[in-house]
Amino acid sequence: MSKIEQAVSLFNDGFACSQAILATYGEAYGIDRETAFRLGEGFAGGMGGLELTCGAVTGAVMVIGLKHGRTAVSDRRAKVKTAKLVRKFVTRFEARHETIVCKNLLSPETASSRKPWFALRSSRSAAVCPKVVETAAEIIEEIL
Repeated sequence: MSKIEQAVSLFNDGFACSQAILATYGEAYGIDRETAFRLGEGFAGGMGGLELTCGAVTGAVMVIGLKHGRTAVSDRRAKVKTAKLVRKFVTRFEARHETIVCKNLLSPETASSRKPWFALRSSRSAAVCPKVVETAAEIIEEIL
């Protein structure tokens, strides 16, 4: 199973988008799967269910940080590279989905009036989220 398929499978198994991406790619950069699941949980549903930044995006940003993030205040090169890769990721994601905002990805026409994200797990998110997880994984594969 490819990493892309693995990430989608983790989502389909019941993990959040953020958890699926971070758990799939985190191990290669020093974070075990259980820690990835725990860390990624707070980013589920667009950050704690607030439907802000998509969990697949935040998961990918964490993976970028794991690989390229600075570990010393003086490491400007790592800081700049990480920011550049995050912008590259977001640009590519938005080119395919027009937004990185969870509520707009789930239901752009009714974002302000529909049920909360956790009530949609079996309906709208089941149709949308596997695609955004797949997109995030594909872009991570391309840029890392």
